[in-house]
Amino acid sequence: MSPEQAPIPARGWASFWRALTGPSIGIAVGLAVTAAVLLNPIFIIPFPVLLGRTLFVAVVLLLTFVAAGQWRASWWTQVVAVVLAAPLATLLMYLLTVGGNPMRFFGSPGMMMGFIWIAGSGIVLGSFLALGALVRERDARAASQALQFALERETLQRQATDARLALLQSQVTPHFLFNTLANVQALVESGSPRAAPLLKSLIAYLRAAMPRLNDSNATLGSEVALVAAYLELMQMRMPDRLRWSLAVPSELHPRRFPAMALLTLVENAVRHGIDPSEAGGRIEVGARDDGSGLHVWVRDTGRGLGEVGASGTGLANLRARLQAAYGAAARLELSEHAEPQGVHAEIVLPPQGA
Repeated sequence: MSPEQAPIPARGWASFWRALTGPSIGIAVGLAVTAAVLLNPIFIIPFPVLLGRTLFVAVVLLLTFVAAGQWRASWWTQVVAVVLAAPLATLLMYLLTVGGNPMRFFGSPGMMMGFIWIAGSGIVLGSFLALGALVRERDARAASQALQFALERETLQRQATDARLALLQSQVTPHFLFNTLANVQALVESGSPRAAPLLKSLIAYLRAAMPRLNDSNATLGSEVALVAAYLELMQMRMPDRLRWSLAVPSELHPRRFPAMALLTLVENAVRHGIDPSEAGGRIEVGARDDGSGLHVWVRDTGRGLGEVGASGTGLANLRARLQAAYGAAARLELSEHAEPQGVHAEIVLPPQGA
């Protein structure tokens, strides 16, 4: 059903009086003055008297237009109401002028001619202004509806982004847990004396990590603590082949940081860099804020990512999470270095408040 066809219920006196705005009253007064100026050369009565008559008719037309707008069934109702009200308002005005005696009015050719001129002017100018007001009202409604649609679309897009982030997070978490549990299983099956301490460390790590898996308010400090617990766990699994260090300034710890993002880089360094290397290697975690954004990196001296590591699920999901949360302002950069060999993985986030 189009806006022209949709029935509009009565909205009461409060809405009626609110519709009598300053601009609408100004338009009615302008209509009266315009009609009086145009008709003044024709009438023999003084201009103030003529202006008073046109003002009376203009006010009645305004009240009729607003009243019809409260109960109209279609857009043209207000225009028809104005066209019908113009001669009736003019007749009422002349009857008041002659003291309510219709014979004096109908018996005066001058009054009859004045009635025709004023009523005709009211019909022409009133209907023209009514149509203009309806067009402006339609445009305002269309703009308001477009704004409402835009807000609804933005809400839906935000909800879709949140759902996508939740899905990607759920993919990251099992990936890490299953890899770690597989390492514990291998130690248990081999009868290693490190199995029990490793399992104990894993339980402690999971107890600390689980509350943060879906934390939307994670900070760089909490992620560094989580990485430290993970590296301690990994060092128990391969004490002779893993060395690590953390160099993250304490003033950067309160900065907001994607949950599990730093752990994803560290886990990839362990899995694809340190673990496959017979000699092992070193992992360095650092961060800085150079004004252009927050830079957080993980550098290892292992074998390197290779094709599998560079295109793995963890890094692909991390890139998608960064894009969903920060847009094009965030990025994940990977580079291999020769001396010593290994990989430099760096997350760049936009400046705080950007």
